[in-house]
Amino acid sequence: MDRFAAVQQRLRTAPPQDLAAALADELRAGYGADSVELRMIDYSMTSLRRVNGCPADEDAVSVHDSPQGRAFGAQEPYVTSQTGDGIVVHLPLTARGDRLGTLSVGLPGSKDPRDLLPELRELCEVLGHEVLVAGRDTDLFLLARRATRLTLAAEMQWQLLPGRACVRPEFEVGAHLEPAYAIFGDGFDWEASERYLTLALTNGMGEGMEAALLTNLATNALRNARRAGLDLAGQATLADQAVYAQYQGSAYVSVLLLRVELATGVVAVVDAGSPRTWRLRGGRTVDTLSFDSQLPLGMFEDTVYTEEHFTALPGDRLLFGSDGVYDTPGRGGEKYGDRSLARALAAHKLLPAAQVPVALLRELAAYRGEAPLQDDAVLMCVDWHGRAPQAS
Repeated sequence: MDRFAAVQQRLRTAPPQDLAAALADELRAGYGADSVELRMIDYSMTSLRRVNGCPADEDAVSVHDSPQGRAFGAQEPYVTSQTGDGIVVHLPLTARGDRLGTLSVGLPGSKDPRDLLPELRELCEVLGHEVLVAGRDTDLFLLARRATRLTLAAEMQWQLLPGRACVRPEFEVGAHLEPAYAIFGDGFDWEASERYLTLALTNGMGEGMEAALLTNLATNALRNARRAGLDLAGQATLADQAVYAQYQGSAYVSVLLLRVELATGVVAVVDAGSPRTWRLRGGRTVDTLSFDSQLPLGMFEDTVYTEEHFTALPGDRLLFGSDGVYDTPGRGGEKYGDRSLARALAAHKLLPAAQVPVALLRELAAYRGEAPLQDDAVLMCVDWHGRAPQAS
C-alpha cells in the first residue's frame, strides 16, 4: 500500500473525534512532516481557527492577512519558510466547493514541495469529505468554527443550512448571512438533482427563537414537499399550509423559491415575500428582476401560488438578497438599496460565487458604519454555466 492510500485508509477508519490526530500521525510517518495544523473557517468567515476541541481558540489567524488565509482565499497552496531550512505548505480544505478551512504541513527543507503538492491537494479533498462525515458524530469541527458563543437561535439556523457553497459543472452557488453569531429568522437552502437546482431564500417574521422556529418549520415543509415530487408552486402551497396550521395567520414567512432546469437554464420562480433578485449579464449589465408579488407563507388559509419563468444564459450571475440587505440604512439614514447593491455586484464580478456574498456583506458593513444590523442579512449568489451539449 502506497503512502497516499495508507493515509486515506486511516482517515476513513479513524474515530470521528480522532480524525485530526490520525491525520497528523500519518503525515509524520508517510511524508516526514514535522508539524501539522488543521484549521476551520469561523461562522463569520473572518478567521481560521485550530481544531483542538476548544471553542473560541485564542490562536486564530485572520483570513485576510495570514498565510493560511491566503491559501483559503485563493484556493491554492501557499508555501512559506519556517525556522531553520524547513517549509510550511498551506492548503485549502474544501468539499464540493464548500470552503471549510486549511491544512498546514511543515516539511524539512530537503523535501521539494512541487513533487508533493498534487498528492497533498488530493489528500485535502479526501480530508474535506471526511470532516463533513465526522461532523455528524462529533462537535470537534463545529467548536473550531466559533469565535464566540452562538445564540440558540443562531445555533438552530446554522444547523438548518445546507453549507455555504456548492460547485457542479452546470453552476456554482455560494451564500452567507449576518450577524453570524446572532441570526434570527433568515436562511437559505439548495438542492441539486440530475434535472434541477432548487433554491430558497427564507425570512421568518419576528426575532430570536420565534423567528428561528418559524423558519425551521417553513424550510422543512419546503423540503418535505420537494422530496414528495411536487412542483415549485406545490412546494409553496404545502409549506404555506404547514405554517398556517401552526400559527393561524399570526406569523408568516417571506420566501423566494427558484427551480433551475439544468439542461435548459429555464428558471421557475415563486416570489412570496421580501427577498429580491439581481442579474449580472455579460459581466457589465446589472438588472433587478421583478416578479409578481404573492402572499408570504402562512399569512392566509388556502393561498394559491403560481410560477413565473425566465431563462438564465451561460455566464449569468444571479444574486438573491433579503430586506436586511437592501433596506439597511447607512450613516446618513439612506437605505443601501438596489443601486448600491448593483454597483457592488459589478465591482466584484471577478470573484467566484462562493466569495461574493461575503464580499458584499463586508461592503454593507462599511456602508452602515458603526451601527449594528437592524435585521438579518442574507445573500446567495449563483453563477450559471449551463450544461454542455452531449456529443451525438
